[in-house]
Amino acid sequence: MKARPKYSIVAPVFNEAGNLRPFYAEIVKALEAVGESWELLIVNDGSTDGSYELMLELAKADQRIGVISFARNFGHQVAVTAGIDYARGEAVILIDADLQDPPALIPRLIAKWKDGYEVVYAVRALRKGERFWKRISAKLFYRLIHRITDINIPVDTGDFRLIDARVAAVLRQMREHHRFIRGMTSWVGYKQTGVEYVREQRVWGETKYPLRKMIAFALDAVTSFSFFPLQIMIYISLILALLSLLVGLVISVLRLTMGEGFFGGQATTIVLLLLLSSFQLFFLFVIGQYVARSYDESRDRPLYVVAATTGLGEASVANQRIAVTMEASVNKNDPLAEANLEAEGDAS
Repeated sequence: MKARPKYSIVAPVFNEAGNLRPFYAEIVKALEAVGESWELLIVNDGSTDGSYELMLELAKADQRIGVISFARNFGHQVAVTAGIDYARGEAVILIDADLQDPPALIPRLIAKWKDGYEVVYAVRALRKGERFWKRISAKLFYRLIHRITDINIPVDTGDFRLIDARVAAVLRQMREHHRFIRGMTSWVGYKQTGVEYVREQRVWGETKYPLRKMIAFALDAVTSFSFFPLQIMIYISLILALLSLLVGLVISVLRLTMGEGFFGGQATTIVLLLLLSSFQLFFLFVIGQYVARSYDESRDRPLYVVAATTGLGEASVANQRIAVTMEASVNKNDPLAEANLEAEGDAS
């Protein structure tokens, strides 16, 4: 049985074959500078480019590496969740394997943790190699989320962070399907601080967050931590009602003073109806997003299905069993949750 490490590094991977070896080398370099025990948990999120075979090679060469392989692609945030479920360390460090978030920053995160902080998040002071619209949209997104949510989500932060084992234990209890990890770690509370760094440009491969996924991610963030879109509807409705009364009064006065020919025809009515209809459809879309997410949660499916694990300790598997058991306990008749639990028991 593997001894419990001081640190667990969690790295979700989807088609990063060209980055895995240099990423591993950077992790080793950073953690050897710390001089304490560690494990690297690589979560294969349905890769199809040979990444999984490289993970197995690395795990065979270094017993500190554990591999969790999904049955299919479940998404970045779910892959991070799986890594947290399996992590055994006193502190868990979340980092992507694309080398845009530098492993060299890890000792600084650890130093802050040793100063007494339970969450240490990395703040992007500069984003290299990104297009102007990507930088602007990211800044607007983080500031919008910061303003409309009920919790204090730091701006310009990603999932690159260190969390204490106590925070990881709380996150294992939070099993919502539409996940926003950086918001969840803020919601947990505890003592938190940030460390600034320069985010490097991607050297190999392509971004895993194209525009479509970015929009979906933003919707998950807003609907998970804010009712602002629902609350703003009443204000817009009141404004439109006041405008309609004002326009009605103005048109009535003009017709009385300038004759019935003024504002004649149906053009004004059609334009107003189209405007009101567009607002109604938009409001229905917003309500639909919340309803769809409520329905998704009510199905009680497991967050992910693990196809295979390699190089994991018993405590690591026990952590994951606890997380799966919590999901299964919500709906004891859920065959997928039970099957996943049995599979992990066989893997141990």
